[in-house]
Amino acid sequence: MKIRAVTGSIITFWRWGMENEIVVAFMALIGSAIGTIGGIMASSKLTNHRLEQLEKKVDKHNSVIERTYILEEKMKVANHRIDDLEKGE
Repeated sequence: MKIRAVTGSIITFWRWGMENEIVVAFMALIGSAIGTIGGIMASSKLTNHRLEQLEKKVDKHNSVIERTYILEEKMKVANHRIDDLEKGE
């Protein structure tokens, strides 16, 4: 078996009598793997960003609900005081 070096622009392969088709198939496999991993990472970043935005909206909604509850309680107290003042007359 002869060991020959095939030099590309970026990658250097050492091969033991491999045919060109095998080298091309291997390069395609590596390219597909890199593309798949890149796509997964981009999708993950987008999902995390969207979750953060949703969490901010939920926090705003929860603060509105809390303030509404406090206002309702204050209204109950005010109504009781008004009723007590009206009964006193």
